[in-house]
Amino acid sequence: MELTQKLAVLADAAKYDASCASSGAGKRNSLGKGGVGSTEGMGICHSYTPDGRCVSLLKILLTNFCIYDCAYCVNRVSSNVRRARFSTDEVVRLTLDFYKRNYIEGLFLSSGIIRDGDYTMAQMVEVARSLREDHRFAGYIHLKTIPEAAPETIALAGRYADRLSINIELPTEEGLKALAPDKQAQGIRDAMGRVHQRIEENREARRKRGVASTLRARPSRFAPAGQSTQMIVGADSASDGTILRSSHALYSGFRMRRVYYSAFSPIPDASAQLPPRAPPLQREHRLYQADWLLRFYAFDVEEIVGAGDGGMLDLDIDPKLAWALRHPQHFPVDLNRAPREMLLRVPGLGVRNADKIVGSRRHRRLRLDDLGRLRAPLSKMLPFVSVLDHHPGQRLDDPARLRVELAPRPRQSDLFA
Repeated sequence: MELTQKLAVLADAAKYDASCASSGAGKRNSLGKGGVGSTEGMGICHSYTPDGRCVSLLKILLTNFCIYDCAYCVNRVSSNVRRARFSTDEVVRLTLDFYKRNYIEGLFLSSGIIRDGDYTMAQMVEVARSLREDHRFAGYIHLKTIPEAAPETIALAGRYADRLSINIELPTEEGLKALAPDKQAQGIRDAMGRVHQRIEENREARRKRGVASTLRARPSRFAPAGQSTQMIVGADSASDGTILRSSHALYSGFRMRRVYYSAFSPIPDASAQLPPRAPPLQREHRLYQADWLLRFYAFDVEEIVGAGDGGMLDLDIDPKLAWALRHPQHFPVDLNRAPREMLLRVPGLGVRNADKIVGSRRHRRLRLDDLGRLRAPLSKMLPFVSVLDHHPGQRLDDPARLRVELAPRPRQSDLFA
């Protein structure tokens, strides 16, 4: 098979993996002048850093051959798909060629399992090693980590990669046993724990070395952009509440940089264990919104999923608005007096605008005209806030009617779908 044909097969096979964000990486100045690539600047890409930069990544599999038979995976051993495999030199050459043409700024590399987990991981590590050491590539590298790989192989992966990710696959151990019997939930968590421990130890060692002496070189970095994971939504019967509890445990236990949610996509010759159709993409979107509330808005899972709704998020309105409508007793929030943590509970009001409000209160009392300069959705905010010249009146007395007013109107294309 020609290289271009392999690229078509293995780039397409990689599209199901969502966990390829590139936040947290900086320039590899330690490589010195003349290094190829950089994680700085703009590019044509599908990954965005927290400050809004766009980072382009060549996203491919080393191979879509796999010895595992996960029911939800199009590349499972029993799947009737076209197979291909890159050599490590081919991945290195593709990465450098795409970079030199200004198509990409980095590499996301995953793989099916060939022979065993350690052999496959060693092949991916060799790609990263060659890019860094043989070609002085200073761009971003994200390696998908295989839990079954030996600890020393994962240690090498963290030496060369900016980010490592280990997919949790499914939110519950029961779901994993049913749909991916070759994988062990405890083994995945153990591998995550080892990566987390190495990241923390490396940060502490670099901090101590930096404080103790500026003359001695700091230890080499280990996955400076942290680790992430991905779980599939809708392949099993797990509720949104179960998914979010699993995510919360990953954030608190392993300090994950991100948990990615990937809506299950029906595949050819699917197992009878799988649902016949994909979940609505809006469910995936609501989970990301809820995830944001967990990480940045001090909500807990039980507040987000609510009671009496089967642990599922509302698909019609975002989870913060849903919480506000369930708790009208907390509103309206006086923007001139309320603490920051209560400002963050206001629908339509984000972290940056909450901080702007707190800062401006030192100098003046807010009026309605001031809210117009926040670039926030006023129609969503106004029923829940009060300022000197605005009070929502009786709108909060009828949450059901308010919900109808604030719910997004269906687009014409949706009416005929």
